[in-house]
This record gives sequence, C-alpha cells and structure tokens, in this order.
Amino acid sequence: MLTTRREFLATSALTLSAASYTRAADKPNEKVRVAVMGLRVRGKQLAPLFAGVPGVELTHLVDPDPAVVKPTLDVLKALDSPPKIETDVRKVLDDKTVTAIVVSAPDHWHALATLWAAERGKHVYVEKPVSHNLIEGRRMVAAARKYRVVIQAGTQRRSSTSVAAAREYVQSGKLGRVAFARAWIAGGRPNIGYTKPEAPPKGVDYSLWLGPADGAFTKNRFHYNWHWFWDLGTGEIGNNGIHGLDAARNILGVDAPTKISCSGGKYYYDDDQQTPDTQIATFDFPTGPGGAAGCTLVWEHRVWEQKGQGPEGQSFGVSVHGDKGTMLFTNDAWQIRGGDGAAEKPKGDMVTAHVSNFVAAVRGTEKPSAEIEIGHTSTRLCHLGNIAYRTGKTLKFDAKTETTDDPAANALLGRAYRKGFELPAV
Repeated sequence: MLTTRREFLATSALTLSAASYTRAADKPNEKVRVAVMGLRVRGKQLAPLFAGVPGVELTHLVDPDPAVVKPTLDVLKALDSPPKIETDVRKVLDDKTVTAIVVSAPDHWHALATLWAAERGKHVYVEKPVSHNLIEGRRMVAAARKYRVVIQAGTQRRSSTSVAAAREYVQSGKLGRVAFARAWIAGGRPNIGYTKPEAPPKGVDYSLWLGPADGAFTKNRFHYNWHWFWDLGTGEIGNNGIHGLDAARNILGVDAPTKISCSGGKYYYDDDQQTPDTQIATFDFPTGPGGAAGCTLVWEHRVWEQKGQGPEGQSFGVSVHGDKGTMLFTNDAWQIRGGDGAAEKPKGDMVTAHVSNFVAAVRGTEKPSAEIEIGHTSTRLCHLGNIAYRTGKTLKFDAKTETTDDPAANALLGRAYRKGFELPAV
C-alpha cells in the first residue's frame, strides 16, 4: 500500500503519541461528550450512531430551525438522558465539558464551526465537503496542528474494507499500469423552480443559519437546495463528487493535480440553481500508481438522467483502468473485468466504522481514517473543478502555494464573510 508524502506526514506525525491529541486522550476512560450541529438530514443520521458508540454521551443538538429538532429526538428516544437543544453553536462550544462536535450543517458553515471548535480544544467530525472553499480547508488543517485536536472528514469510504482492499490491489500492480480513473453520479434530482424572497419560517433564526453567508431568505436557498447556490454550497461535485473522487484518489495514491479543466453547464433545468446540472471535471496528476508517468481522474454528473442509466448502468460509481484490467465498483463492492476476476465486498457498515474510528482517535487509540489533511486534499479537487468551470479556463495548480496560474481563478479560492462570522486566523 502506498500513501502520498503529504498524507504520510500528516497521519504519522499525529500518531507518534497519544499526547498529540489532548483532552480525551489524556483520560481515555472518561466519556467522550459529543454535540451534533445541523439536524435536518445528516445530523439526524449520525446522532444515533454516535450515541451507540460505547463511552459516548450525546450532550447537545444544535440547529437554528426548531422544526428539525423533534425528528432527531424521535430517533434518539431510547436514550436514558435526551441531549440539550441549542440554536447557537457558540454556546455549546463554550461548554468545557463537551469533548467533540459533529458539524453536519450546510457547507458554508463547515470551516467556521470547525475553527471555533478547535480554538476551544474540541475535536471535530466534519461532514463532506470539509470546506466551502480551498482557503478554508487549508486553515482547518492548520488549526488541527496548532490546537492538537482530531479533525475527521466525513468521507466514510476511508473506513471501508472494500476500498482498502481496492487500494492494496491497485498499488500491488495487479491491475497493471494505471493511467485513468473515473467517478460519476447520474439522475434523480428535480427541477426546483423559481422562488422569491420572503420571511423565513416562524421560529427560524435565519441570521444564524446564514452564518458567514448573506442574502434574503427564499425557499430554494434553504433546506437542501442550498447545495445549488455558490455562496452556500459546492454543487453536485461537492455534494457527491467528493465521495467518488476521494475513493479514487485513495486507490490511486495521488495527491495534488497539476492541471484541471472542466466543461458543462445548466443544460437541462430552468430554475434557480446556479451550479451546473451537467459537469465533467478532469484532473491530471504528475504520477500514478507504482510511479507511473502520470494519470487522469475524471468526475462527471448528469443530475437529470434517469437512475440506473449512468455509466456502466449505475447511478453512482468508480472505475479504475489499468492495462491488465478494469476495476469497477458496484455500490461499495468491486470486481475486476478483463483481468484475474478478483472481487471484493465490504465487511460491516462503513459509516458506523468511521464514527467509531473518530471516537477511538479522540481517545488516542487509533489514527483517524480521514484526518483533515486527507479530507482537505480530496475536497480541494471539488473546489478546483468548480473554479475551472466558473472561469472557463484550463488551470495549472501549484500544490506548494495552493494557487493557480490564473488571477480570476485565484479570486475564487476564498470568499467574503459576513460581520461577526469572519474566518479566524490560525
């Protein structure tokens, strides 16, 4: 198994001793007290998983929309002691008894909540994509180093046994020389139509929901559909592309691309969405598995296509192409076509394993499967793909400075922040 130099340095430096991570690692027998921020979808799914890990106490549920609290409490009704409810994450982070926080709020909140938590010595499980923009991601890595906290990305395929087996298979040379990989998603998203500014729903603290962002409330810029607006989300490549790109990057053992291009547009839907409904992003890497001269990784989505009609007849997939065969993922199992016929199915539930791994990392007994450096490096692909799309240019990327050769593209590496929600320096 090969890892990139950056990933090796990031993970090995953090696992030299349990003292690298403070608080829970200092007292491994104490409970890990966890708060969950953002409840409508992912937080509601993750809360019971964290509550089910031995030695974990779920302390708080945080969301500025009271309507999403009860559904989460309903899935936690078996708990002896229900968690407290808060609207403002800062109140929870100021509670010195809280060990860690799960950040499953919209993308535009990921970095700010993570940095606030790290400053206060809290460990963080942050959902994908880890950041809204590239500069945020690098600052999150810096915060993990400075404050010596665990920051785990919610890319659960890093805890998948089948992906680990795929990486070992490819890195051992069994697929031959690998020069191309592909990840995709197709189908199933509706036209969201057009909406006008209006008052937010009763009880919603819309200012808190906006956080670093700005703009009037519309129904299309609120629950879930925020994904398709540049100031709030990262489009389909950030929503689901991160899963496919991270898995492919892990299997290939590649780090930073040197050239990025992207094509596509809003070709199908006539609605409020700003992000493309059709997109193909191409990333060229200077080396491939086994020290090959280079390789290309492609992400593509057509969110209007019928489910099951994507590449290889799959709505979501990853394929890795070598001169001895092709590795094709079906869901999270894979098989080799045109080669030795090897196959692998996942063992256990990777999300539960990923959550358990995070708690173990907080305790200092394991290294995190998706430490923030890994999460940032994969998320960076999503940002660069979107920037290439938005500028309409083929970009050259300098991994040392994390900048491109184009001033217009570099202007999109960060964002403006609303007063009171500025990104902290590290």
